[in-house]
Amino acid sequence: MTLAFASVPDLLRLVALPVFAWIAVRDIKTRRVSGEVWIPLALLGAALLVWEGWLASNAGGTVWTHEFLLPAAISVGFVVPIAYLFWWVGGFGGADAKALMVLAVLFPTFPQYAVGDWTLPLSTPPIGAFSFTILTNAVIGGMLIPVALALRNAAAGRFGTVMVIGWPISWEQVPETHGTLLESPDGVSRSGLDLDALRMYLRWRGLSLADVREAPDRFRDPATLPEEPNPPTDGAVTADVRVDGGATAETERTDGDAAYDDPWGAEAFLDDIDHGAYGTTPEELREGLETLVQKETVWISPGMPFLVPVFLGMVIAFTYGDLLLGLVL
Repeated sequence: MTLAFASVPDLLRLVALPVFAWIAVRDIKTRRVSGEVWIPLALLGAALLVWEGWLASNAGGTVWTHEFLLPAAISVGFVVPIAYLFWWVGGFGGADAKALMVLAVLFPTFPQYAVGDWTLPLSTPPIGAFSFTILTNAVIGGMLIPVALALRNAAAGRFGTVMVIGWPISWEQVPETHGTLLESPDGVSRSGLDLDALRMYLRWRGLSLADVREAPDRFRDPATLPEEPNPPTDGAVTADVRVDGGATAETERTDGDAAYDDPWGAEAFLDDIDHGAYGTTPEELREGLETLVQKETVWISPGMPFLVPVFLGMVIAFTYGDLLLGLVL
């Protein structure tokens, strides 16, 4: 299958598809995307924006005003600010916001590809920014994730209030899993400890989760906190860390019934690190640890990274076009 017709800027924009595919895979595996990946895409987008604007201005008429200027204004003037706003209020992660900003510059107008007898995308609005279509496609695709989770849990005979946002895993899987704990010692909950924050805490103490489960009474005592804590990292599962068993020069008390001002040293941990642990509070950390030392299986929310629906939204946008337009009309 060959492209029979497409402008040079539109052909160059296809480079973004394999790059975003790689980004989506990496986001699933590590939940981390280097900020450096956006620089070449942003530079390419800026160059193509100027190039396409020059071509449109030479064509004049509606090509300049309706096919370029208006969509570009929507893309850069609306998508970029909304991405920044959602990041500022905590609705998007930094990588998500950067991805949308790059898309706004890279895809201001609808590309057009003639493939045999087909012209892609199949569904295009009269006036619209391609980056906004990718965003709306991603949102619609993301809305299907709870449906998929519910079907997965129902097929396994798992029913409950959190079946649309998570699934159960064994405690051994927790150290290598991204997401949020959906349990407390009292039962299931719709919010809980961020597992990245848990990894930060364990690394700070030089412990593994298995260490904590083996001797919870010991490590609940803040007197067992290390004198020189380890770097907590950012909680990524791929970080190279030291586990020394939580050795300390302090006198260790092992009275499991003792009451402490700071059980597990949760407050000491959060006070010691020079940045937050994804908004985790001492109480959330304590409840998460108590849950994980008591239960063999826990419910977690995988927290599907938004860059996965963004990539799927791109694929749909390049082929079918605007899903929202297709649903409304």
